[in-house]
Amino acid sequence: MTEFLDGPHGRLAYCRAEGQGPGVVFLGGFRSDMQGTKALWLEEWARTHGQAFLRFDYSGHGASDGAFEDGCIGDWLADARAILSLTTGPQVLVGSSMGGWISLLLARALPERVAGLVTIAAAPDFTERGFWPEFTPALREELLREGQILRPSEYGDPYVITRRLIEDGRNHQVLAEPLELPFPTRFLQGTADEDVPVHWATDLLAHATGADMRLLLVKGADHRFSTPECLDLIGNSVQEVLARAR
Repeated sequence: MTEFLDGPHGRLAYCRAEGQGPGVVFLGGFRSDMQGTKALWLEEWARTHGQAFLRFDYSGHGASDGAFEDGCIGDWLADARAILSLTTGPQVLVGSSMGGWISLLLARALPERVAGLVTIAAAPDFTERGFWPEFTPALREELLREGQILRPSEYGDPYVITRRLIEDGRNHQVLAEPLELPFPTRFLQGTADEDVPVHWATDLLAHATGADMRLLLVKGADHRFSTPECLDLIGNSVQEVLARAR
């Protein structure tokens, strides 16, 4: 059942399953919502294992209030922090794509609330490492002048990229300063991912510090990382992190 929390930018939609802790919190990707394949699969996995679980929509996403084009990384990070207030004790964060970036920001800001971390095609700093370099000088000029541009998407209609999204992203980079992850951490990455290059995953592994950190590369897996085999890997990784966190 969908419930709502009064968040920093309006009502935030969420669903949760009761169970044992540490709880698992799923953080979705850019323009994704909590009805996605991975979120629903992981919720069923959690119910089967008697595991507490929480999924939610950022503002401007899914059933939450707000317009997508009004948001930025800092806003969605604030949403995630608000959602954490629904939980008790350290949680295992599972971040997909942009959710990987936000989970890393949460881990840096609130390490005491993180029992472990699993990322799926994590895209830290993607506004600066991905969007900005691909824009032509003319597009950059249009973005700065008009405040937004349209970017084509293979997942549907073109979407709005705003100047605020780019500039705010620069203020929330995780690869520009030390990143300590003092808890069990697993990075999952497909080699056929056309949105997040494999070297982003290896860069993250090299940059972060922590005593229990691994990167698993899956040959042929794309950015969706939603085949039955990939979903099983997500579940196995979460189970391993939970066991070590306990």
